[in-house]
Amino acid sequence: MKSISDQIKDIKNHGYTLDFSNVFNLAFENYKKIAVYAGLILLVFSVFFGVIAAVILIQIFGVDKLENAKFLTIEPQHLTQIQLVYYIFGTAILSAIFSPFTAGFLKMADSAQKDQEFKVATVFTYYKNHYFLQIFLATFTISLLNVAIGTFLELQHLNVLGLAVSLFLSFFTFLIIPLIIFGNLKAFDAIKSSFIIISKQPAILFALIITIVGAMLIGFMAFCIGLLFTIPFSYSMTYAIYCTIFNIDKEDPIDTIGKSDLE
Repeated sequence: MKSISDQIKDIKNHGYTLDFSNVFNLAFENYKKIAVYAGLILLVFSVFFGVIAAVILIQIFGVDKLENAKFLTIEPQHLTQIQLVYYIFGTAILSAIFSPFTAGFLKMADSAQKDQEFKVATVFTYYKNHYFLQIFLATFTISLLNVAIGTFLELQHLNVLGLAVSLFLSFFTFLIIPLIIFGNLKAFDAIKSSFIIISKQPAILFALIITIVGAMLIGFMAFCIGLLFTIPFSYSMTYAIYCTIFNIDKEDPIDTIGKSDLE
């Protein structure tokens, strides 16, 4: 069985086929296995981190300032240069810190697909192994680029263009984490590979991503809390896309050793 790196080289040269209905059905079947469990985890940790954040902000700024909605709205045009640097790097670091949490849900989707047991600890799997650095580095790089470009365009009053660039980067990099944790690629190889893979089938992949957006809108309309139970569909869809392209169940882990660098 070819390694992921070899398969990516084939994709770069010859492309690949992808069937919308097959991927969607795989994602939906996977989602049914993790929806409730993953949704409850998201609910519990959302409340937990929300309370901690509120307590910290109240201790630092007081209740009066937090009651002002504008206080929590960051407008780059009102920040000094040093504050802009802190804002851009702070946002990128925060995003990178939470990225292994997202990877944990992909691990949960993988376990569910293989009928393996998964627990709450599964979502923290990648905080305690060698993948952490690669996940952190890849997410930090993309987030830093995304926030920096978005902030610059907002300062130029080009908010719509900034949003378009952000969506473009998010779309072409959504396979980075699975390429790291399932494909054993290094951070920058994963970034490069994600662009290559998605550029070969952008229309079908975009249509599949739209189904995620639709699911989240339905969840949002269900008293907002439903959103937490539809977010897992995004993990199932990302996993299904990766699994369909590379068929990870058949991959021989030995083939990936020493082959993470792409030519």
